[in-house]
Amino acid sequence: MGDKKNYGFTTTILHGDRQKGIEHGSLHKPIHTSVAFGYADVRQLASVFQGKEPGFRYGRQGNPTISALEEKVNKMEQGVGTICFATGMGAIGAVVQALLRTGDHVVSSSFLFGNTNSLWQTAMSQGISVSFVDATEVANVEAAITENTRVVFVETIANPRTQVADLKRIGELCKARGILYVVDNTMTTPYLFQPKSVHAGLVVNALTKSIGGHGNALGGSLTDTGAYDWTRFPNIYENYKKAAPLQWGLAQIRAKALRDFGSSLAPDAAHHIAVGAETLALRMQRTTTNALALAEMLEKDERVAAVYYPGLKSHPQHGISAELFRAHGSLLSFELKDGLDCFDFLNRLKLAIPASNLGDNRTLIIPVAHTIFYEMGAERRASMGIAESLIRVSVGIEDTDDLLDDFCTALEGC
Repeated sequence: MGDKKNYGFTTTILHGDRQKGIEHGSLHKPIHTSVAFGYADVRQLASVFQGKEPGFRYGRQGNPTISALEEKVNKMEQGVGTICFATGMGAIGAVVQALLRTGDHVVSSSFLFGNTNSLWQTAMSQGISVSFVDATEVANVEAAITENTRVVFVETIANPRTQVADLKRIGELCKARGILYVVDNTMTTPYLFQPKSVHAGLVVNALTKSIGGHGNALGGSLTDTGAYDWTRFPNIYENYKKAAPLQWGLAQIRAKALRDFGSSLAPDAAHHIAVGAETLALRMQRTTTNALALAEMLEKDERVAAVYYPGLKSHPQHGISAELFRAHGSLLSFELKDGLDCFDFLNRLKLAIPASNLGDNRTLIIPVAHTIFYEMGAERRASMGIAESLIRVSVGIEDTDDLLDDFCTALEGC
């Protein structure tokens, strides 16, 4: 790559593997399936286990293929280190497993991915208290903070109603209070937004979604941005304080959430995600363009009661989204007017596929209240503003005219 140091986003990810050299001249880091790693010198083996020099111990805590993906994600987020997990939920669960203890308090956005909400409910049953607040206003977060608050957790753009958290001001609040700020960047991706810019200490990415992009591999990651001072975090065990404070968090997470809990990413999944990540920027440019066009079309249709997409000027957090994000994401949701059957409408679509994933190359649609948020119950759905007719759309890379025509034709049958 020559002597130039500051390459663009795609160039950096595309050529990152080759900076350290790849076996046999491969263009991609090969898939390493071994779970054990031998050393010619036993002293070196001991040194690796004691953290005195880099190396691989056991497949549960990483291998060369996974490390290559971790480096890619870390460059995307401009972090000091990244750890990959089997799923995005594994990454969020690592925060609970590795960093929180009985009696701790968490302030979380109330507008959450359903499984994340379920995880916090589980944490509450195990002695961790969680306050759910409307994170679109920093005042709500501030009012919920107690002396035991260890983490503030938000998503950049909420799934499925697309509320945008008051990311910058919450970050300033957490920095002033010494609280670990954890931001789930899945809906925006590192291409559209880097939470480090708003003082996030840890960044979550569900690699299954847009970063992988092809719906063929599960994965998640936690990136330490270097923005948080771990000396202010009371839950670091003494044996993880041997390194510089900048590494304390990652050391404890890798040990407690990978070694102990075993939520490890598989090498073949890491390879799929790493290859998919190379085109993240190109795909996000297309999907965000498509999403805005579709949202604008739906907003004008008389059969649609409401459209939720941060790119629309009518969206309550359009200003925040425009200020912080390169584009407004590829997720939108909408409601049909009373009397129109959402199932009949969805069944008339020819290109959009009924499926529960997000960030795929293909446009995916799902009736939210009847599927992914069904277990939550009507009362909790209502508190999150999720109507029974709400339809979520993960917009893909189809030709824009074809996509709009598909939805227009389906609406005409209503």
